[in-house]
Amino acid sequence: MDPIELAQPLAQLSAGALESLSGLPGVQYADVRAVREETESVNVRDERVEGVERGTSQGVGIRVLVDGSWGFAATADCQPRALRSTAVLARDIARASTAVQADHRVQLDDTPPAEGQYITPYERDPLEVPLAEKVDHLLAATAAAREAPGLSWVEASTDSWRRQTSFRSTQGACVDQIVVQVGGGLEAYAVGGGEAQRRCYPNSFRGQFSSGGWESMLALDLTGHALGCATEAVALLDAPDLPFREDAVLLLGSSQLALQVHESIGHATELDRIMGMERAFAGTSFVRVADQGTLRYGSGLVSVTADATTPGALGTFGYDDEGVPAHSSPIIADGMLVGFLTNRETAAAIGQCSNGTARADSWGTIPLVRMNNVSLHPGEDDDVGLEELVADTTDGVLLETNFSWSIDDRRDNFQFGCEVAYDIRNGQRGRLYRNGTYAGRCLDFWRSCDALGGRGDWTVWGVPNCGKGQPGQVARVAHGAPTGRFRATVGVR
Repeated sequence: MDPIELAQPLAQLSAGALESLSGLPGVQYADVRAVREETESVNVRDERVEGVERGTSQGVGIRVLVDGSWGFAATADCQPRALRSTAVLARDIARASTAVQADHRVQLDDTPPAEGQYITPYERDPLEVPLAEKVDHLLAATAAAREAPGLSWVEASTDSWRRQTSFRSTQGACVDQIVVQVGGGLEAYAVGGGEAQRRCYPNSFRGQFSSGGWESMLALDLTGHALGCATEAVALLDAPDLPFREDAVLLLGSSQLALQVHESIGHATELDRIMGMERAFAGTSFVRVADQGTLRYGSGLVSVTADATTPGALGTFGYDDEGVPAHSSPIIADGMLVGFLTNRETAAAIGQCSNGTARADSWGTIPLVRMNNVSLHPGEDDDVGLEELVADTTDGVLLETNFSWSIDDRRDNFQFGCEVAYDIRNGQRGRLYRNGTYAGRCLDFWRSCDALGGRGDWTVWGVPNCGKGQPGQVARVAHGAPTGRFRATVGVR
């Protein structure tokens, strides 16, 4: 279906929802989001299809500000009477909230109301690709992986999303967008000698994800990489555990460094956490509001930007769920903390304007401060990549592809496990190790950064499972990162 035809019914629905707010006394501000999301997940294991899930969800969320307090209500019933009842409920919740929020009154920033449309660029809508074609593509990848002697089993998957959002506000914002996302991956397993080892391609968390069409999934070339992935899974069975070393030189592959950005920079710089407004699920942050412009977060090589305009990234969109246009905002510049992830409420509290990082995971949830594409800048030399950094390392260890993660509720102390580790001696990659882990503290880690790969080594990795909030919400975000070199405690005792 033509994207414009897709968007029209939702635009009419959001306009009707905004009309349902007319005449409600006491409303300072209100906005409505009409959302329709279609999803599909396909999973295969070895020679068979394990499961296919496809779903559609549509509804309207109404957010109301009364006497400085929020009220939110949502409905899947799109009839005028239901929309009016939902608006009244949101207003009544806001009124009730004032009784328990006497010491806090919401102010919104001065972001001008936006008008416009956005559609993800793509060649072929992944939700229009025939199921049989997707299954054949995944089975070809698992067949290639099964050529590896000693492999126990292999799984492959693909996921697709198409979200249509129509946003209207009492300040005059009027935006419509369609965001299309897709991705997938391969997981090879080897079992033997009391051990089970896993190797993923191109990444864990079900693979690599981006905004775009089915052509993005095909570009991953699962079949071409399947045998190498499976062979390494088998080799891990005979590999020793990574030895324990304190203050070791650590090279992190691009995808693992992207997760490090996610956990110890992205979440740590969400302003609602910093201000104590969000404590559920993943805690608060060691960062303070006064740290902006004064805290040395990392070495001079470390610069990080939140950029919802990054082409093809999973966290790319036209407008956030408060109608703020997507743009680029610095978070860390040359090692110094210079910004936060904000929404209209938290930005106003520190005298700033939102950088467009308020999002909800459905029509039935209220927007939270969420990451978009929070990316670590590459190094200055475009020709430096993984192999060049290995050659420049006398004594160290290389870890790649996340297996497990743990970080405290202030986003400070962390420990991560990776699928593979390699010894580095005199600029050469050496022995393969399994159960590679590393641990440290946030500022110590980022301040120790002494080398980064260049633009050719830099990849934007999609993270489709970022959790936050209570009730919990799951966001799809992304992080660009090159290979990086740090110091940390590595290995197991």
